[in-house]
Amino acid sequence: MNTKNSKINDCICLKIKLERVKRNLSQEELALKADLNRNTIGKIERMEASPSIETIEKIANAFGMNFLDLIDVSKIEL
Repeated sequence: MNTKNSKINDCICLKIKLERVKRNLSQEELALKADLNRNTIGKIERMEASPSIETIEKIANAFGMNFLDLIDVSKIEL
C-alpha cells in the first residue's frame, strides 16, 4: 500500500475515534447510530481496517456531520 494513502487512512481512523470520544459515545453507541457492528468501529479505531466510503458516510451521519468534514484530516498529526 502507498505510504501516503496509508497515512491518510490512519488519520481518518484517528479522527473517527477523536470525534466519538468528543461526543462521549461508546463504540457500541456509535455502531448502533451508524448501523454498523461494534467490532467494525473497534477495528477502524485501532487502524486494523480501512473504512469504505459508505462506512465513513454512515459514521459521519451518526455524528451529525458532513462527510467532507469527517475526512478533512488537515489538522490531524500522527
